[in-house]
Amino acid sequence: MNELIQNEMSFLIKKYFPELTERQIKQFEQLQPIYADWNDKINVVSRKDIDNLYLHHLLHSLAVAKVVKFLPGADILDVGTGGGFPALPLAVMFPESHFTAIDSIGKKIKVVSAVSEAVGLTNLKALQTREDQLSGAFDFVLCRAVTDLATFITWVAHKVKPRSRHALPNGIVCLKGGDLKSEIELARKKFSLSRTQITEYNIRDFFDEEYFETKKVVYVQI
Repeated sequence: MNELIQNEMSFLIKKYFPELTERQIKQFEQLQPIYADWNDKINVVSRKDIDNLYLHHLLHSLAVAKVVKFLPGADILDVGTGGGFPALPLAVMFPESHFTAIDSIGKKIKVVSAVSEAVGLTNLKALQTREDQLSGAFDFVLCRAVTDLATFITWVAHKVKPRSRHALPNGIVCLKGGDLKSEIELARKKFSLSRTQITEYNIRDFFDEEYFETKKVVYVQI
């Protein structure tokens, strides 16, 4: 692996999250070589993109942590997790919260489980299933570029716990990109949501890198 890339990206994560413990820093540093090894066997990250793992996948996932600080004991669901994003980096960031990462593709879940075990995570459960086959309720439901906002709300709104403990009320948090004005407006009208119930955050306000210029975090209060 490219040690220079690892050192640069490790510095980047520490730059934006200086409160990380030594254990968390070590876990983040381990992810690049572990993902690179698994990606040679099962392609869960574009092979052209694996050297950009820290910026395009890990740091991107951690933008969620700039919007909501998950409390100890919180239950979070990641739908369509793919290679484990955003759930796995967030599980490193919030070791006392509980994450469930689901995907319908078994080989992706195999990788997520293996990576999680390799870095010593005990608060992440990876399951091959669909959201409509999963029981239980969660404080927050996450996704990263899975489908349009209105469709995702239809899928998962009933899985959000009604009682909130966080400063940010329970709801849905999505990582998206581009101009979302029409997509958000459609979701507002379909579910009769007020303008305060859907908030769009520009990730460029959190991270300086050009890659995040058009990237957003969208929060929906349920």
